[in-house]
Amino acid sequence: MKTLITIATLMAMTLIVQFVNAQEGFDNDKIEKLKAQKEILITAEKEALKKEVESINEKLDNNEITIEEAQKLKEEAARIHALNIENGLAILDNRIALLERNGTESLGTDTNKVTIGLGAEDPDDGDILFGIDIRRGGEKEIKYDRRTTSNLVVAFGLNNAIVDGQSLDDSDYKIWGSRFFEIGWVWRTRVFKNSNFLRLKYGISYTSNGLKPTDNRYFVDNGDQTDLEEFPLNLDKSKFRMDNIVVPLHFEFGPSRVRETEKSIRYYTTRKFRMGLGGYVGANVSTRQKLKFKENGNRIKDKIKRDYNTSDLIYGLSTYIGFGDMSLYAKYDLSPIFRNAEIEQNNVSLGLRFDL
Repeated sequence: MKTLITIATLMAMTLIVQFVNAQEGFDNDKIEKLKAQKEILITAEKEALKKEVESINEKLDNNEITIEEAQKLKEEAARIHALNIENGLAILDNRIALLERNGTESLGTDTNKVTIGLGAEDPDDGDILFGIDIRRGGEKEIKYDRRTTSNLVVAFGLNNAIVDGQSLDDSDYKIWGSRFFEIGWVWRTRVFKNSNFLRLKYGISYTSNGLKPTDNRYFVDNGDQTDLEEFPLNLDKSKFRMDNIVVPLHFEFGPSRVRETEKSIRYYTTRKFRMGLGGYVGANVSTRQKLKFKENGNRIKDKIKRDYNTSDLIYGLSTYIGFGDMSLYAKYDLSPIFRNAEIEQNNVSLGLRFDL
């Protein structure tokens, strides 16, 4: 867990710097944006540390580790994230110092140039190796028109089910307790040669759709049927989760800003309106149910992983509309949640989407 969070944080740091470098036009703008990254870096590391401590506390509550082990893990996590902040700030400070002193981050001559940074600068500017742009004896030819770009997508929000003959007001699932999460990588390709108004957006995502039944109920596998039934004891928690791998495809509309030089032409959608219409198709990779309750004074937590007659093939419609990197996001599974169900149920989600 600790390693994954650290890697994710470093990836986020790299993406932040790439974003800044893509938008830089003047040295003063570079310096101001680099200074702003300090607060973003500190906030990101603190949030990562918070999540890691929460994970350690959960293990402690579940008696998976002792108090002493938990304390050591917390101290180690705090040390690592403190070093991440220290190293990241040092890199940003050095970049700012180079810009203030030389007006550029490049060192050396035109034929022997090294550019220092947290991550890759503009990929068209030269050869990139572990965040260092190294040029020897000349420059790499710039691709004049780059029509395809890529980015990380993260989405989360409320989840529920559309039940045949039933409104959401009478849903069998808690409105605020049922949630979804999505993370993936997408590519965006400009459809027309001389216009960026229409883009094709496609990729691969992991999605997790959760449902929390109402009225102290849980799911029971009764042969080829899966039913909601009353639990014999008082449930502290009842959660049903479906994990999927899907391939999303959207047509994205919206204006963009054009930056054209003698060597290149680039289109940017930063701080611009955007709307996407499309859908997704994929497969269910895991279905599980989590129950928490007390029996004879003992706290019991059951994690049950089985088929539950859920659909193997997942497909549906999705749309998003927003400004800049953030959008309002909605998706609806055309495939039913349960196969052969007497009453068909379809998963529906509404939340926020971030194209980072």
